[in-house]
Amino acid sequence: MGTAVLALSPATVSSPILVTEVPVLLVGLLVIVGAHALLLRRSLAPLDALTALMERVDLLRSRDRLADRGNGDLTRLIATFNAMLDRLEAERTATSADALAAQEGERRRIARELHDEVGQSLTAVLLGLRSVTDRAPDELRADLLTVTETVRSGLDEVRGVARRLRPDVLDELGLTSALSALTGEFSEVSGVPVSRSVPAEMPALSKEVELVVYRIVQESLTNVARHAGATAVRLAVVLTRGELTVRVSDDGRGGTSAEGAGIRGMRERALLVGGDLDVAHPRSGGTAVTLTVPLGEGTTA
Repeated sequence: MGTAVLALSPATVSSPILVTEVPVLLVGLLVIVGAHALLLRRSLAPLDALTALMERVDLLRSRDRLADRGNGDLTRLIATFNAMLDRLEAERTATSADALAAQEGERRRIARELHDEVGQSLTAVLLGLRSVTDRAPDELRADLLTVTETVRSGLDEVRGVARRLRPDVLDELGLTSALSALTGEFSEVSGVPVSRSVPAEMPALSKEVELVVYRIVQESLTNVARHAGATAVRLAVVLTRGELTVRVSDDGRGGTSAEGAGIRGMRERALLVGGDLDVAHPRSGGTAVTLTVPLGEGTTA
C-alpha cells in the first residue's frame, strides 16, 4: 500500500532531500509504523488471552478453554493447548476416580470391621456387664452401672463412626433418607438447626451420583461445624430440567479465598460425575456451597 501511494501520488524526493520534503517522509513513516503496530496487535491479541488462561487454569475447574482464533500458527497453538488441557483433565479425573474408589473401599472395609468385630465385642462386654450387675452386691452395683453406661456410649460412638464411614441408609433407603439422617445427626451433635428443602421423590440417580452428593453435603456440614460458627444451616435440593442442584448455606463468618484439601476434594468428586462445584461467600455473611450435576450424565433408566 505504501508503494502504491508513493507511485500514484505527486510526492517526490530529491537528492539531496529538500526541507519541504521532510514532513512528507515523516508522515509516511508514521502511517506505515502505525499500520504495522495495529496489524501486529490484532494478529497477536490471542497470545494475551492464551497467557491469561495459562495463569488462571485449574484442572479442578473444567471447561476453561480459549476459542480458536487468529492466524494459522496461533490457531494451531491454541488448539494444541486446549487439547493438552483435555488430556490433563482426563488423566486427573481417572486418577481421582481410582483414588476415591480406593478410599471408599477402605472406608467400607473399616466400617464393616467396626460394625462386625468391634461392635460385636462391645456388645458382648455390655451383655456380660449387665449379667454381672444383676448378681453384684449393692456396694458394687453403682460402679458397674457407670461402667455399663460407658461401654454403651462407646458402642454408640463406634456405630456412629461406622455409619459415617459407609452410610448404609444411602444404599438401603436412597438419597433423600440419607440426607435427612445426615442433617439430623449433624444438628444433634453440633446443636445447629438445619432446614431442609428436599423433593420427596428424586429421579433415578446412579450410585456414583448419590455418593458424590452425600459426601459433598457431609463435607460441607463438617466444615460448618469446624470453622463457620454458624447458628443456622440450610440444605436445598432443586430439580430443574436436566439438572440437579444441591446447595448448603450457613450464616456463619464465611471463609477465606484459599481453598483447603476439603474443598478441593469436593471439586474432584464433582468432576467425577460431570458436575460443577461453586463455593461463594455472600456479602450478607456465611458460605454457600453449590453442586450442580447434569441429570443426563448421572441418571439411570
